[in-house]
Amino acid sequence: MPTKSVSSKRGSDELRKEYAFDYARSRPNRFAAKLAGTTMVVLQPDVAEVFHSSKAVNELLRSAITATGVRASARRPSGSANRAAK
Repeated sequence: MPTKSVSSKRGSDELRKEYAFDYARSRPNRFAAKLAGTTMVVLQPDVAEVFHSSKAVNELLRSAITATGVRASARRPSGSANRAAK
């Protein structure tokens, strides 16, 4: 019985060296307008279990900011200017 060569057949989970992307068929991100002016943060699963909404996360973070006395000028700037500085 002949054996199959592993290298001759690509698995469905392997990455190719190059992908041909047709930019003419691309579409704008339909969610971009909703996300404008926001900062996305990924929570670890154990932290995400505690917070059931973005409102709950924001309330706790605001109380932590108030408790620590961090001033607005000391906070990290948001937006593209911050990304460009890195």
